[in-house]
Order: sequence, then structure tokens, then C-alpha cells
Amino acid sequence: MTISDYISRQRRDKLAELRSQGIDPFSNRFKPSHTLAQIVEQYGSLSGPELEALGQIFKLAGRLILVREFGKATFCHIQDGSTRLQVYVQRQVVGGEAFKLFKKLDLGDTVGFEGTLFRTKTNELTLAAQDFLLLTKSLRPLPEKYHGLTDVERRYRQRYLDLIVNPSVREVFVKRAMIISLIRQFLDARGFLEVETPMMQPIPGGATARPFITHHGALDMDLYLRIAPELYLKRLVVGGFDRVYEINRNFRNEGLSIQHNPEFTMLEFYQAYATYEDLMTLTEELICHVAQNLLGTLRLTYQGTEIDLTPPWRRLDLRESLTATGGIPREVVYDWEALVAHALQAGVALRPGEGYGRALTKLFDLTVEAELQQPTFILGYPLETSPLSRKSDTDPELVDRFELFITGREMANAFSELNDPDDQRERFEKQMAAREAGDEEAHALDEDFIIALEHGMPPTAGEGIGIDRLVMLLTDSPSIRDVILFPQLRPSER
Repeated sequence: MTISDYISRQRRDKLAELRSQGIDPFSNRFKPSHTLAQIVEQYGSLSGPELEALGQIFKLAGRLILVREFGKATFCHIQDGSTRLQVYVQRQVVGGEAFKLFKKLDLGDTVGFEGTLFRTKTNELTLAAQDFLLLTKSLRPLPEKYHGLTDVERRYRQRYLDLIVNPSVREVFVKRAMIISLIRQFLDARGFLEVETPMMQPIPGGATARPFITHHGALDMDLYLRIAPELYLKRLVVGGFDRVYEINRNFRNEGLSIQHNPEFTMLEFYQAYATYEDLMTLTEELICHVAQNLLGTLRLTYQGTEIDLTPPWRRLDLRESLTATGGIPREVVYDWEALVAHALQAGVALRPGEGYGRALTKLFDLTVEAELQQPTFILGYPLETSPLSRKSDTDPELVDRFELFITGREMANAFSELNDPDDQRERFEKQMAAREAGDEEAHALDEDFIIALEHGMPPTAGEGIGIDRLVMLLTDSPSIRDVILFPQLRPSER
């Protein structure tokens, strides 16, 4: 039997004793008058005499996280959310039987107190309890207070404990909520309409990724958890919503890493009568708006590296980056056969139908991406790897597209949208050929989307920004699991 099991057995014995005495260990008869944060904010600056002059009775509740006993009196700390407050319980005030019961309570129990505020000799704001009520009996112990919850796997599996004992973790998720709120504020102020599109789709589209498959019983048909909302959002642009956005989940049946979770949050937005160049400026403004309002600065530190978000951000051609940063000779980069040979020698796996374009982007991933620490827009993506992007007017083998990199990670992907239905059909057909040749991530042909384009989509630019990676950047979090409350994990061996 482990120590934790032994403590749990003791607590269950206490649970049985409480019930035998007619005490409800899971009471719902207490209504706090204030949160602890409100108490600290409203009364934390008052002196002892000022608190005494209030003459006010407060009803406060929280989880017991620390107890110090002094014979006929006990000091304890309770916590609600991220705020803690000291409580003073005296035998002569609450009565002998009640004090005896209080001394049997355990760390982790939730208790409601009623009393007045005062300051101790050490000037700590404290509630002098006149009465208390056990609200929730904790049957398992909290992590040991001096060592906390340090096991990373356990922190992710038991996030509730992580939030209780690690205040910095709670702060990350408070900031995450603020980041999403600031994004909405920014887009709403610019006339974008927030919408929701289907999570289950008959045809997965909008990105190159392997989807999750489910089955609808009543319709007797397979559906796919969406890999992106793109094709539905563009249908809305066809329908006359010139500026739309969605912040929601995408699902991709891929591996787990510090950068990837199969369920993740994306912002996608589309603006009619705009180009990918317009979105570069908008992206700078958006991320700077969030950073300035969240952190009060455009200069931050990520895992020891100083990052400067001050615009304008660097703009770099994909092929030129392979020479300037990747160290590949320029004559190789611009020679189709030589570059493919170089990629194969470097270990790049080319799937059926893939060639120069795939070699370019994979070599970029291998040699350049990790070096782009400061904000950098990469331009000049190949047509082969961009089946939904508008062709460049100056080079038909390239598309009007950029990806944004910060701290060596892709943060955003954007392009001027392809709105020629015949061109889109042709590209879908090429993707279908790649799928038949064994590429599970290739696009399926979405006939309904083609029909929508045939009704006419105005010139449009669209973008996707990974919310989780943006939160990682702005909270100095090394892993995507640190910014997702319940990340996907392998089954526990226990």
C-alpha cells in the first residue's frame, strides 16, 4: 500500500465518522459574500484599526492548503482560484465541539467561514472565524507542499492538481483567455464577423493532413473531424460575408510533439478585396495589439532568447533563404533536378507525384525554419504545395502566399485565395491523383466547393494563425502541452 492509499483510507474513515454524526460532508448550504480576490482588492490596504471599524461580517470559502495549530487556536490558509487568505480559528469563539471537528479536517477540504477581518501582529490580513461549515471532504491528498507537483506526465494527466498547487500554470491559462479575447477585440473592431462552421465534414479539406474518421449512425455515412474550416469560410465569402473569422478546434491525425497536438485551436479569417500582402500588415498589427495589451511591451523573452515584435518584420523569399540561411548553393536551389537530388541525399522522402516544390519546402524545414527566431515572413511558395492559393502574376510556378515564423516555429499561413473554379478543379484533380498514388494527406475533390466558386467569390485573402503556438510565445511556454488544459496523452500504464 502506498502512502497516498493509506491517507485515502484514513480520510474515508473520517468520511464515515462524519456521516455517523449527522454531518453532511458535501454540503451546499453556504453562499460566500465575497471571493478572496475581492477581499484582498477591497480591504487589503486597510490598517488594523480601519478593519476593526468596519464591523462587517464576511462569508468566505476556499480549499484548506495550510494549517498551523497552536493549542486552543489554529491558523490556516484557504485558497479560491489563485488567491489565498489566512483564517484564525479559536476554540473559545467557535466552541469546543466545533473546534474539535475543525482539527480533524484535512488539507484539500473545502470549508466556508464566517467572521471579521483583522491584522495579526505580523500585519497579515486575516479572517477571525466565528463559525465554519465543511463544504467538501477531500478523499485524496494534495501533492506534498514542499515539492509540489513536479512530475510532468502527472501534471498533464491531473491538470486540476496542477492548477491547485502551481499558480504559474493557472496564470498561463488566464493569459490564454486574454489572448483570445484580444484577438476577437481586434478583428471585431475591423468589421470581421465571428462565425462557426461544421466540425464534422463529409469531405475533409482546407489543409493537407490526415483526418480522423467517425460514423453517423442515422445517416449511415462516414464523416471527418475537420482539419481546417477554410472551405466553409470561403463559402461564406461567396455568400456576401466579406470579412469573417472563426476561432475553434481543428483535428489532425498526426504524431505528438512539443509543437503538435492532434486537437488544437486555430484562428482563421478571410477578407474580400484584399491580398496576402495586406494580411502581412494586418498580422503585424494583430500580434502587436495582443502582445502590447497582454505584456505591455513588444520585446519579450522566449526560452532565453530576446524576441522583438516591433514592425515591420523581415520578409524573405523561400528560395533565397535556402542559400542565405540553409547554405545550399544558389545554382542548386534554382536547378530543379539538382535540388531534388540534393533533397533525396539529405533524406527527404518524396511521395508519388512530388518533385521540386516538395523538395524546396522540406529542405526549408530541415535547414532554415529553426534559425528564424525573430519574426520573419517567408514568401514565394511553390504551386505544387499550395493547392488553394492564387498563382503569382509574375511566376506561374509560385503562389501569392506567406508563412510567418517566430522562435523557429510556423505561426501563421496565409495567401491570396484561388477563386478561379476551373483552376481549382484542376488542382483538386492533381491532388486526387496523388491520393490514389498513396498520399493520404492529399486533398479530396470537393464538388460543392467548386460549385460555390462558380457562383463567384470576390478576390480574397485568408489566413490561419495557431492559437496554441501564439500562447506558447507570449507565455514563454516550451511545449504545446503547457498551454492546452487537457493535452492528448498515451494511455496511462496504471
